Amino acid sequence: MRIVVDAFGSDNCPGPDVEGAVIAARATGDEIILVGPEARTREELTKHNTEGLKITVVHAPEVLTMEDHSEAVRRKEGSSIRVGMRMVRDGEADAFVSAGNTIACLASAIFDLRRIRGIRRPALSTVYPLTTQPAVFLDMGANADPTPEILLQSARMGTVYAERVLGLENPRVGLLANGEEEEKGTMVLREAFGLFKEADINFVGNVEPKEAVKGHADVIVTDGFTGNIHIKTAEAVASLFKLLIKTDLMGSVWSKIGLALLIPGLIVGLPGLLLLAPGLRRLAKRLDYAEVGGGLLLGVNGVVIVGHGRSNARAVKSAVMRAREAVAADVVATIKAGMASK
Repeated sequence: MRIVVDAFGSDNCPGPDVEGAVIAARATGDEIILVGPEARTREELTKHNTEGLKITVVHAPEVLTMEDHSEAVRRKEGSSIRVGMRMVRDGEADAFVSAGNTIACLASAIFDLRRIRGIRRPALSTVYPLTTQPAVFLDMGANADPTPEILLQSARMGTVYAERVLGLENPRVGLLANGEEEEKGTMVLREAFGLFKEADINFVGNVEPKEAVKGHADVIVTDGFTGNIHIKTAEAVASLFKLLIKTDLMGSVWSKIGLALLIPGLIVGLPGLLLLAPGLRRLAKRLDYAEVGGGLLLGVNGVVIVGHGRSNARAVKSAVMRAREAVAADVVATIKAGMASK
């Protein structure tokens, strides 16, 4: 595949962006195209061993910052985000990855890639970070104030993602709400509940956060304002849990011995700790935002992954992997076909 990576997206660019791209190129063998101010991008690239890797640099003289909004995006046609989007549009790349300004990525995707016919507004989706099984969560911030009809479109797009990328058959769709009853939530949620009941999706009703983490739905739908706060809260809880494991559970010899004593058979000492270590590593990995990498922007004519501004190199690499999954699953074409049949 040919994946474009915005070399000047993250808060600490271009270091994590370029390093993550190099790691992804090494892991996949794909062609990675770094887009950004050429001289600075190449200077950063010289810090890494790229022998045998398919990495190219495309010049983009401008950079969109976290302060830039729609008007600045329209004006800065030479920015790394817009240059990368146009490469996807023109068939020069299969996907675009950026840890830059979410609003800028959304605006550029609408300007340069255009929305899929029939889609009113794109939605930013991700794999839910705190659940017993993989689930799609949307919207994470693209639509702060959607209509019930837009929420239904998000549900349909999320269903496609769950089916094609996560491999879930007839995924269960839930509305994130403050109660299971139909009359719970805002007026928009209540109206959406009625639409969802009549729609061609496997709607299981409202889900509270406590149900969401237990895997009661495979696709969790909400507005972008609520979704952004909820997902950031979930990530904060995950970070806190990782910290507590490190400081409280593994912070002293006595706590390590205590953990070892919990193992069946009362295996203590170093053997017990060795048995515990793989499980703790898996848990830490599950709680690490960098393992997800970014969210897939659903509803535009191309694969776009938007990552955290604080992304490190591992998060950028993971974002590239999410892009590859979406391309391989043909998510965009599937959404197009679904909208054409409505």
